[in-house]
Amino acid sequence: MVIGGDAAGMSAASQARRLKGPDELEIVAFERGGFTSYSACGIPYWVGGAVEDRDDLVARTPEEHRERAIDLRMRTEVRRIDVAGRRVLARDLESGEEYWTAYDKLVIATGARPLRPSLPGIDAPGVHGVQTLGDGQALIDTLTRTEGRRAVVVGAGYIGVEMAEALIRRGYEVTVVNRSKEPMSTLDPDMGRLVHEAMSGMGIDMVNDAEVTKILTGEDGRVSAVVTEEAEYPADVVILGVGVRPETELARAAGLPVGEYGGLLTDLAMRVRGHEDIWAGGDCVEVLDLMSGRERHIALGTHANKHGQVIGSNVGGGYATFPGVVGTAVSKVCDLEIARTGLRERDALAAGLRFVAVTVESTSRAGYYPGAALMTVKMLAERRTGRLLGVQIVGREGAGKRVDVAAVALTAGMTVEQMTALDLGYAPPFSPVWDPVLVAARKAAAAVRAHTD
Repeated sequence: MVIGGDAAGMSAASQARRLKGPDELEIVAFERGGFTSYSACGIPYWVGGAVEDRDDLVARTPEEHRERAIDLRMRTEVRRIDVAGRRVLARDLESGEEYWTAYDKLVIATGARPLRPSLPGIDAPGVHGVQTLGDGQALIDTLTRTEGRRAVVVGAGYIGVEMAEALIRRGYEVTVVNRSKEPMSTLDPDMGRLVHEAMSGMGIDMVNDAEVTKILTGEDGRVSAVVTEEAEYPADVVILGVGVRPETELARAAGLPVGEYGGLLTDLAMRVRGHEDIWAGGDCVEVLDLMSGRERHIALGTHANKHGQVIGSNVGGGYATFPGVVGTAVSKVCDLEIARTGLRERDALAAGLRFVAVTVESTSRAGYYPGAALMTVKMLAERRTGRLLGVQIVGREGAGKRVDVAAVALTAGMTVEQMTALDLGYAPPFSPVWDPVLVAARKAAAAVRAHTD
């Protein structure tokens, strides 16, 4: 039995079905929404027009899952998990009918929910969170109907900057209100400052270190402005991009273990700790950070699909594990690419690590080749050993995916000295003779040597 019909849940169901046929394993899945197996990460690009059709974001429809002998019940919400009785209580949202269904093995893939601050006016028409395809459709409908062209985005993390781009592309005047000192708190502040400057250069009004206190409405009841402690920003539409939390209320009520960030705790096989026949994956779980050794909540489709594969293999009689993550993420706002992996400075300090940090500027291609664009690479290395700890990259075309080299190096436990010898591909249209990541590694290796002499 699977609770949740998106990435982790249906990947688990599909993988289990590959391993065992309908005569060997019955699969029942519940999804309270109207879509399955879709890319939530693609919603900002659909809103902005880069993706033309909503259905382009759907990897597999309910009908396609059913053709594979998966009993998928849409618009059905699980209300309770009875662990002792090995059954769940489900409610058909169309008819209101409630019924119990028994399980032998349970997969919890309930995802995450957007944070919605408890503020006056937060539920006014024109205020939108963006988490599901339904949310995206509701936002597009609002943008289509709204005559005004002023948008305020609350929050400057991944969703916030991506939605700022989407609104810019739709011709809106965009203000981003951010409670942190710089956008993208997943970066160190010095790198976040580069994002701030670039977004301002795109015509986005960046308001940092500002706390939203309320949302005003007009005579028609619709949103009219966002208010902070110091100013008021007119708005015809407001997008909330202040993060997500694991959707684990159902699991908590059933007595299942959750961690510091509210996510379910699992073992390497994605089995819920202390429960032999219950698994969990996707945005509702916490994962092991291989760099800090601590559990973290990271809501990414890459992890969710891998979790589903691991769970499906184990449920289907095979064997697989999910060892953890190094915290790799990449995003963009217009032509600016933003990437990070591993630890930030404050993460390293919290873990008790002594480190060196270096920053270099380079170009995406040979400097003489047309289209070469600047990028900034920041690298952290452990002071005594030279072990790579983290990398952040901000730049134009060709910058973002360079973080993958660093992600592999982190996973392999490489030192920055070892990285300098990596045999990376080179040709003037793709890279300078020394790739920017290797330039940073050289500088970091020199800094490590300087602290060990």
